[in-house]
Amino acid sequence: MVASKFVIFRQFVDDGLGCASYLVGDENEGTAVVVDPAYAIEQYLDEASRQHVRLIGVLETHTHADHLAGHGRLARDHGCTVYVHPAAEVEYPHELLEDGGTFEVGAIAIRTIHTPGHRPEHCAFAIADRTRADDPWLVLTGDSLFVGDAARPDLAIESRSGAEGLFHSLRRLAELPDGVEVYPGHVAGSLCGAGMSSKASSTIGFERRFNPAMTIPNEEEFVEESAGRSQLRPPNMERIVALNCGPFVGKPQPLERLTNADGATIVDVRDVDAFAAGHAHGAINVPIAGSAFSTKSAFLLSPEEAVVIHAATADEVERAAHGLRAVALLDIAGYMLDPPSDERLTPIELDEVERLLAAGEIEVLDVREKDERDGGYIAGTRHIPYRLLRVCGDRVGDKPVVTICNTGARAAIAASVLAANGIDARPVLHGGVFTWQERGGHTVEFRRCGT
Repeated sequence: MVASKFVIFRQFVDDGLGCASYLVGDENEGTAVVVDPAYAIEQYLDEASRQHVRLIGVLETHTHADHLAGHGRLARDHGCTVYVHPAAEVEYPHELLEDGGTFEVGAIAIRTIHTPGHRPEHCAFAIADRTRADDPWLVLTGDSLFVGDAARPDLAIESRSGAEGLFHSLRRLAELPDGVEVYPGHVAGSLCGAGMSSKASSTIGFERRFNPAMTIPNEEEFVEESAGRSQLRPPNMERIVALNCGPFVGKPQPLERLTNADGATIVDVRDVDAFAAGHAHGAINVPIAGSAFSTKSAFLLSPEEAVVIHAATADEVERAAHGLRAVALLDIAGYMLDPPSDERLTPIELDEVERLLAAGEIEVLDVREKDERDGGYIAGTRHIPYRLLRVCGDRVGDKPVVTICNTGARAAIAASVLAANGIDARPVLHGGVFTWQERGGHTVEFRRCGT
């Protein structure tokens, strides 16, 4: 979307993490800035080259907790100045953003609105095209106001204090005119908000009217609602925050093709059917074609362990490396395109699960998250989320294990983790608890006392 023929505005969305970043420039002057860049900065360089503009700066709405930022690469390798609010207390060279201050890119005026809550330093950026008017036509809200939701307040400070700040920050944003377009820092798929839409943008007027977080007029009620949510914390969060606050992180090392894993953790990113048909001993299967590859990998892998990627194609290797680096899993020892087929993973159908479970011959692990399981689970099954199995898989009993989720994706990951630890595990693929229910199978719903 462009405000005038001289303004360049481009949104970039990482579908795997639900993160959004932006390039804002003046074609006439030939300059542009990037807001909240991802570590994979090539997309901004390509767009700047296509638009014939020079990147001069990076504006950070805040220190990100769920993905590695690219400001360091843009600063170190491309001469961009990084701008951030002083409350961020970063260690890298930067210029300060102050509430109400204006950053100019040719005819474009970018006004800083300090919007703490998600983090103390958080800022939004109201953008005006001065060839048209001094009033803003859009606002980049970062991790404060989302489309259909608001940010979580519990990642940087105590949740109630964060919620109090967020309440007042949303009120500030609500003072903007109805027609101002809202471009957030996240869309659906992120762990930084629970109910956000997959829509890429909205307007202040629409959000003021329909966004639940914007329609709560009372601060106490808002704090109770916002601070009382139970959500997963982004995996690898402390390391990501430290890297994003610390000295600039430079470009990654080129990937090397290997003939063996040599003690590294093998992440097989092929589809589950290919993995089941044959894979290397000890490999963990996280399909690159599945949803949330980066998040799933970060839940399973330690930043300290070296990783070797097993893939079917060079494109899968590049996509997997991109996804791992996005969540600060930077120790990628190399890759293999012809992984050995030492072992197999044997899927199991629901008919057989039903028979064996009734006979007490298997242990069925429900590897979904707690809120999913509470909505309905198969009686007699045990609950361990897939993301915890590398650290507590030894708690599984002596019976053969079956893993199940809703669709089969996490069940396959869980079975691969258990198999890598020498546990006989079979996943329910291409179906799960929902399929069980659709077939008329009985499920139990968790009910709290008094409900």
